[in-house]
Amino acid sequence: MIRGAIVSIAALLLTACSLGPAYQKPTTPVPPAFKEASGATDNGPWRPAQPSDDAMRGKWWEAYGDPALNALEERINISNQNLAQAEAQYRGARAAVGLARSGLFPSVTAGASASRSRGTSSRATSSSGAATTSNFFQVPVDAGWEVDLFGRIRKAVESSVALAQASEADMESLRLALHAELAADYFTLRGIDAQKQLLDSTVAGYELTLRITTNRYDQGVVSGADVAQARTQLETTRAQAIDLGVARAEVEHAIAILVGQPPADLAIAPAPSPVVPPQIPLIMPSQLLERRPDIAAAERRMASANAQVGIARAAYFPTLSLSGAAGFQSSTLSNLFSLPARFWSIGAAVAEPLFDAGKRRATNEQAVAAWDASVAAYRESVLTAFGQVEDNLAALRILAEESVQQAQAEAAAEHGLKLARNRYEAGVTSYLEVITAQNAFLANERTSVDLLTRRMVASVNLVKALGGGWQGNWSAKTAAIEVPSPRE
Repeated sequence: MIRGAIVSIAALLLTACSLGPAYQKPTTPVPPAFKEASGATDNGPWRPAQPSDDAMRGKWWEAYGDPALNALEERINISNQNLAQAEAQYRGARAAVGLARSGLFPSVTAGASASRSRGTSSRATSSSGAATTSNFFQVPVDAGWEVDLFGRIRKAVESSVALAQASEADMESLRLALHAELAADYFTLRGIDAQKQLLDSTVAGYELTLRITTNRYDQGVVSGADVAQARTQLETTRAQAIDLGVARAEVEHAIAILVGQPPADLAIAPAPSPVVPPQIPLIMPSQLLERRPDIAAAERRMASANAQVGIARAAYFPTLSLSGAAGFQSSTLSNLFSLPARFWSIGAAVAEPLFDAGKRRATNEQAVAAWDASVAAYRESVLTAFGQVEDNLAALRILAEESVQQAQAEAAAEHGLKLARNRYEAGVTSYLEVITAQNAFLANERTSVDLLTRRMVASVNLVKALGGGWQGNWSAKTAAIEVPSPRE
């Protein structure tokens, strides 16, 4: 009998099939090249990617050549609490795969029971007909198994694996966003340092101008109004330099939180801003789909939704459950494990819902709608990725052009300041002209610093839009999860 049951089970497994649709990734419109890629040159803000550029896809921030930035970036993976939360969620999703996989195998339980009863039942009655007290001992081993005839459990495993991979991609997407946010904050901080350095040097120049003007006033060459104007300009610039401290403190505190430290424990020494952003290797649009972890997450959720359609369709067909039990039972503990005390049983049950008021149809429609929504979300993720790359390519190109023009404006303002000083010293014009020229020169210098900061942040955002350092390979723990291949 046992041999026949095994043969029957094997036959059922060989004929098992999957009712769900075979997963195929939907197509998305992919342009042959980025619109802004025509500006890629050896001297531009980006260039065509070379095979060797893959070596930098891990710690992409090292391309900026800033040891302080590198040290801060290394602490993201260790101490950032948002990343720790995402990692815990990924471990939970991976555990859910094991939970789903357990349905593919029989469940076996073992136990032991003992009872003592008194009554007139057939088992507890003496030969004289009087009620007696009797004992009953049992040591059973029970097994149960739902045969996955129509692939419901396999589809559940497939869905769980896809969700675990989506969770891993979410974690990597968050990791990329955190690294990029840290780099952007860092270059914003360096831009503030450059602004402060510029204002401090300007204050030193204004102090010298005030002393010279005061001396000229003491000699009766200029009026007291010139001294008042020079002092006003000096104090105003000092106030502007002090005001930068608020923005710097806020950015420094934000960096501390990103690296998992209390703001009071992190102090970043002022340093000059980088000269120019490095060239960013530019990939083809088709490669973007393989490099962006958020696109990978959307694609994996789409695969999970496809498996859910198969689960919903399998509900239309019957379920087959096998059960068995074996063990020992006896009325005396001394004979419990003897051969006559053995028992076993085996059975099968088939269940098919006959009426559910449209529940299965509604579940199937719901699964199909979720699949359609996941397809739309995936395509939207792809379009958004293309848009982000184009945005930052355009920003880098336009800001580079603006920087060239701004350098000319700064040179012109400097020349105008020299002319105003010469005219003032010659007694041709008033001190107001000098102040106007000084303000124009300082404004252009500050604009140049701001442009460099914006270019650095735009280069970071471009790296983020291109997928950063994500390799597009699932971790060994996720990739090692095998989904049994159902017969289609």
